[in-house]
Amino acid sequence: MAKSLKDRLADILLQGSLITEDDLKKAIDIQKQEGGRLQKILVKHKFVEEKKLIAAIGEHLGIPPLDLSKVKLDPEIVELIPRNVAEFYQLIPIARIGNALSVAMSDPLNIFAIDDLKLMTGLDIVPIIGTESDIMEALTNYYSQKSDMSSFLKDVDETEVELKKEEIQELSLEQLKGESDEAPVIKLANYILVKAIEEKASDIHIEPFEKSVKVRYRVDGVLYEKDAPPKSMQNALISRYKIMAKLDIAERRLPQDGRFKIKVKGKDVDFRVSSLPCVFGEKVVMRILDKSRAVMDIDTLGFHDEALHDVKEALSRPFGMILVTGPTGSGKTTTLYACLTRLNKPDVNIITVEDPVEYQIKGINQVHVKSDIGLTFASALRSILRQDPDIVMIGEIRDLETADIATKAALTGHLVLSTLHTNDAAGAIARLDDMGIEPFLISSSVLCVAAQRLARKICTKCKEELSITKEALLDAQMPKKYVNQGVKLYHGRGCRSCNNIGYSGRMSLLEVFLINDNIRKMIVSRNTASEIKKVAIQMGMKTLRQVALLRAREGSISLEEALRVTTPDEPDEVPEE
Repeated sequence: MAKSLKDRLADILLQGSLITEDDLKKAIDIQKQEGGRLQKILVKHKFVEEKKLIAAIGEHLGIPPLDLSKVKLDPEIVELIPRNVAEFYQLIPIARIGNALSVAMSDPLNIFAIDDLKLMTGLDIVPIIGTESDIMEALTNYYSQKSDMSSFLKDVDETEVELKKEEIQELSLEQLKGESDEAPVIKLANYILVKAIEEKASDIHIEPFEKSVKVRYRVDGVLYEKDAPPKSMQNALISRYKIMAKLDIAERRLPQDGRFKIKVKGKDVDFRVSSLPCVFGEKVVMRILDKSRAVMDIDTLGFHDEALHDVKEALSRPFGMILVTGPTGSGKTTTLYACLTRLNKPDVNIITVEDPVEYQIKGINQVHVKSDIGLTFASALRSILRQDPDIVMIGEIRDLETADIATKAALTGHLVLSTLHTNDAAGAIARLDDMGIEPFLISSSVLCVAAQRLARKICTKCKEELSITKEALLDAQMPKKYVNQGVKLYHGRGCRSCNNIGYSGRMSLLEVFLINDNIRKMIVSRNTASEIKKVAIQMGMKTLRQVALLRAREGSISLEEALRVTTPDEPDEVPEE
């Protein structure tokens, strides 16, 4: 019978010159005093590095070693082996091909473990050697994410989430219909909210399908699917959220919008709720507005030095218009809030018109648009200008009327901040022109234009250097100067701290330029957006792609993320140096 790994370990390490005989004797003495496996003692007391240890064992036994930190496991494959069995034998299933199940094991010669797995799964077991630390971390990550719904309902006490007093006064048990008043539904609804806050999600999606219901969280701009309740709980769960948001639970044919506030672990969190009738039920999306995470300081948004200087320069002007552009979810509103916070002083009158008001800022008058009663951006802005404002923030310029009033306000002594939906900074000029604003008004009113994107930052806990070919770097438009110098780039391999994503948090990427006399002449002459952009680059503007690559070289974001959130520059816009 083949020896177990522990009996052959000493010979493997000595033959590979990984440890000395003295170190081996010390480790054996410690094992006699403390007990436990020799392999674990050697690593724990730093006689040998764990990765070198498994590499030597794998080479000696002809069993391939595996770096589990670089492997994304399939939860369905992991489920083939119960957690208690996996923890007892220190193993985790990796992949299944036909009738063969590959299993990462800290002791791949444990024939008792292999026989038990074969009997339990009915599959042929292919052992792969992995480090004990990687296996235990994978067990924690994957098995903790996969648990049945009964475990979900036990995990959260219904008192853990407390509706704020103003909500509780409006609700009573008589209002709860169907199953939505049952404790399991309340626990489940609370669990989903609490888990989303813990994982720093910005949105929660409850999505009904024919035979299932999905729960997804948007974390750092990307959606991740989570464990979902059974289909039978769908209507009760959605009704619970509609009750909390003071929506009509009897109305399932029309979209509805509402909001509610809860207190979780001592902090207040607002939720903006939207329900949408779909084929197999109502889809509910909840935007999480966590005030404790709101960034209101322009110096901490992550702007590069030139962009920060230009934005501060524009904010110091007494009147004019500052525009921030970008797609939905690119952080435009957060940037405007940070600008307002910087400008918010006792001697200035600041008024905003928003749809909706996401965060309330002390000392600033904020107006919530209500189109159904005629309170639009344009009508609100018209009234605001009669309120003697110094600074006006418009959530978004959507039409000619709003654009016209905003432009004239900027020309008559007001500092106006607003957003537009364009792909780059120069596109904002063309957009205003397309709306019908005369070029001479645009050139006279606009001070600064910025295009913004949000990029996920590399998790600092699992950050590691990444090797990328020169050809790939040049294809990504990395300047030749850095390619020839051998630029260092990084990525996150995934760990418990970042939920195995490899990213944690986001930072702003900003393409920004101040309007000078040359740009004004081009605006009046109706030059194209691409022509304006080229001149802005000659003036020193960094494009979104250039800023993203700068952040990648600094090690803040990965090259993959830089390419994901930005579009390529035109060939003549790529700097040689």
